[in-house]
Amino acid sequence: MDAQSFRPVAPVRLVVLVSGSGTNLQALIDAAADPAVDTPYEITAVGADRSGIEGLARAERAGIPTFVCRVKDYDSREEWDAALAEAAAAYAPDLVVSAGFMKVVGSRFLARFGGRFLNTHPALLPSFPGAHGVRDALAYGAKVTGCTVHFVDDGVDTGPVIAQRAVEVLDEDDESALHERIKEVERLLLVEVVVRIARHGYALEGPNMRRVRLGHE
Repeated sequence: MDAQSFRPVAPVRLVVLVSGSGTNLQALIDAAADPAVDTPYEITAVGADRSGIEGLARAERAGIPTFVCRVKDYDSREEWDAALAEAAAAYAPDLVVSAGFMKVVGSRFLARFGGRFLNTHPALLPSFPGAHGVRDALAYGAKVTGCTVHFVDDGVDTGPVIAQRAVEVLDEDDESALHERIKEVERLLLVEVVVRIARHGYALEGPNMRRVRLGHE
């Protein structure tokens, strides 16, 4: 059987990428700071694709280094992608976490961090990929949706699924209400996945490297 594995050495170093308010980032910061939790990771830097956002402010308040790579500051998307990869690599991460990072990375970034780059999505992939997963689930009439933590590949929300959690769609839900309930679940799931990977590692298995087996307790 084909396989690719990640065996952690604690504490696992994280670079977290954000584009907005950074609530998923805050969940990771809070877990790392909780003395009641043996958190096997450290956030070495937070990167963003724009300045002046709350996600960067959250990092700064926690004393975490930050960097910004704006697409408009480069002559091409490829140059931006290479610069983002170099900026993240400067902090020697074991894992990179997209916590609401709204840019699609390219080949240079994936060449450096492929198989070590996690993302969250507010739907049960492969259903409702893309930027409007919550809206699309409501429009379709889905009765159950949820959130997914997955590895990033060169598609849009097409990478191997690591973990998922379901959220019921209520009759009275609009996009905002449903998304808020999904985000509450998403934050918990992201922390659980990062902690488990940082503590026990994972393996990508199967002929297409799509089956993710997390290390066991």
